[in-house]
Amino acid sequence: MTPMTPASDFCQRWSDRVGSWRHRSEGGFDRSRYDVAAIDERTARSYVETHHYSGSYPASSLRYGLFEGPELVGVSVLSVPVRAEVLTGVFPQLAPYQESLELGRLVLADRVPANAESWMLARVFELAAAEGIRGIVSFSDPLPRRKATGELVMPGHVGIIYQGSNAAYLGRGRARWLTMLPDATVLNDRSIEKVRKAQRGHEYVERKLVEYGARAPRACEDGASWLSEALDTIGATRIRHGGNHRYAFALGGPAERKRVNKMIPIERGSYPKAVDQAA
Repeated sequence: MTPMTPASDFCQRWSDRVGSWRHRSEGGFDRSRYDVAAIDERTARSYVETHHYSGSYPASSLRYGLFEGPELVGVSVLSVPVRAEVLTGVFPQLAPYQESLELGRLVLADRVPANAESWMLARVFELAAAEGIRGIVSFSDPLPRRKATGELVMPGHVGIIYQGSNAAYLGRGRARWLTMLPDATVLNDRSIEKVRKAQRGHEYVERKLVEYGARAPRACEDGASWLSEALDTIGATRIRHGGNHRYAFALGGPAERKRVNKMIPIERGSYPKAVDQAA
């Protein structure tokens, strides 16, 4: 994949977890050929896990597909964050999960022409508003991702699609350390905790690490000790992340959007234009 400047006029596309780019100057997006509609959980999960670079699927609430005729060529997932504060910190007067959600995934196939993202988002937000959603929080990840081989998987992005959709920019989220696996996916803190404390779901995480080349844990072996050895064996790395860029969208009619925008307590900043230093 040829690296592009994420703050430029290039639109990112995904196929089998490999990114590609379309330039806005290509044009070619004919909205009359496309439609956006609600889709089921199984369809959305399969599409996202197959094509998104992370290979992961969030805890979804609402799911929408971009269709070219009968063919699914994109998915947007409005999801439930782990902590309600992700939503209430931006929309304090909206009921989290009922009136506010996170834009967890937006994945378009590489065959979709440039300039489709903002159109799809507008349709998704109209449909979500009809379900009672009035606020959306979205994050863009500015940290590039590389496999252990050096291959660039995700060049980092600063939310140009959200900027083009007039989202409010709310600064950066919490800085943290990431545990990066050899294929550039992240082993999140919750998965790490499951293994260390033998909590429910630890077997799935352990099997995943064994697939990367770690030995299987022995019966009654201390989870924390095994995890440390496993991560070292497979060549996992720790990377400092400066925090994702945060954006907010107000949904509904003009009066509703005005009301929601007024409740955002965070001072809005200028849109970011540069990604972080490559990992």
